[in-house]
Amino acid sequence: MFYYPDWASYTLGVFICLNCSGIHRNLPGISRVKSIRLDFWDDEIIECMRKHGNRVAKKYYEANVPPFYYKPQASDCIVLKEQWIRAKYERIEFTDANTEQQLSVTSGDRVGFLWKRGKDNGNFQERNFRLLGKEGVIFYYTKEDKEPKGVIQVSDLNATFQPEKIGNANGLQMTYLKDGRTRSIFVYHKNGKDIVDWFNAIRAARFRYLKSAFPTNSDAELIPKLTRNYVKEGYMEKTGPRQKEAFKRRWFTLDNQDRKLLYFKEPLDAYAQGEVFIGHSEYGYNVTEGLPPGLKGNKWRLGITIETPERKFVFTCQDDEDLNEWIVAFKEVIFKPMSPQDYTVEASLRRKQKRW
Repeated sequence: MFYYPDWASYTLGVFICLNCSGIHRNLPGISRVKSIRLDFWDDEIIECMRKHGNRVAKKYYEANVPPFYYKPQASDCIVLKEQWIRAKYERIEFTDANTEQQLSVTSGDRVGFLWKRGKDNGNFQERNFRLLGKEGVIFYYTKEDKEPKGVIQVSDLNATFQPEKIGNANGLQMTYLKDGRTRSIFVYHKNGKDIVDWFNAIRAARFRYLKSAFPTNSDAELIPKLTRNYVKEGYMEKTGPRQKEAFKRRWFTLDNQDRKLLYFKEPLDAYAQGEVFIGHSEYGYNVTEGLPPGLKGNKWRLGITIETPERKFVFTCQDDEDLNEWIVAFKEVIFKPMSPQDYTVEASLRRKQKRW
């Protein structure tokens, strides 16, 4: 499914990769696994694989996958892969017969408790979340409050799994705009199915919103905008606008869709300390390796310079691998065509980015 199919589930009649084979082994009543190269295959099992196969299985088990439902990729975290496999083969959620499940996920509504990281103290506490798909809003409450502690508009919401960053296998980051600033909250659920259901409910609500906001766009155009992983995250050191300030280590996030480079003091900070719009190369945006003449970093000396129409931003990386990954990521954004919405974001951020 995600890598070379060196394994197979001979009870389901599908070829699978090594990563997926481990998940299938946890479905003993449904899926039994053999190695294509190492195990013995008798004629009966071979004939079963010949009659079925991945195309036949997909036609049956994925007959009615909602357009917004996320199908995991090779680089995605284990909880997404496991719940996708369980949804298809264990819970049979997407067959023609399972209309109840289709109705429940299509609405974009969801209510339940999530463990949310505190903005100030960093402790995780249970909070009651309510997603109203039709209204396009998420409320969350403390146990004591009758009024919502926070309100999140679906229109500018992104959700992405961040297990390593959050320190929990089911960790989910939700990012949105609050009073013109980028705000992130970090949540998890102890049950993998529940957190993936929340993720897909958010995608359903986003799909509803985008269909209304962009009625002439096709589903194929809207689906990539539902949620996204960030093109690159990690530590770099930065200096200030005069390039005379001391280099300080900060956590950076590069968002391809919004064309934003955000930086934080720490990875789990609630608010970004700064945001830079990364436009197209035709409009004076560029990335080059190295530092301006006479400038040296602090602990890290491998430099990156980002040129914008108004100023240069200077960063340093820890090693060659990180440097090359950041340059590739920046080029991916810089050579991506700009959308009409990008010009509005650019005008707003260029006013702010002069300060840092």
